[in-house]
Amino acid sequence: MQATAFTYSPETRAGSVLLDDGTPLPFDAAAFDAGGLRLLRPGQRVRIETEGQGADRRVVLVTLQTF
Repeated sequence: MQATAFTYSPETRAGSVLLDDGTPLPFDAAAFDAGGLRLLRPGQRVRIETEGQGADRRVVLVTLQTF
């Protein structure tokens, strides 16, 4: 699934993405580290993988979207 990076803290390696419908979805350091990224800037398009449904939905992987 694709999203847009919304927030990111280099200190905690956590942040949030905006889904294409505008819904914010947070991610933790484990999801960031799983993607092998070193830095993320707000506005970048990313590919995410999620687990769970509804309120239990969480991001488990964040990588840059490449074409």
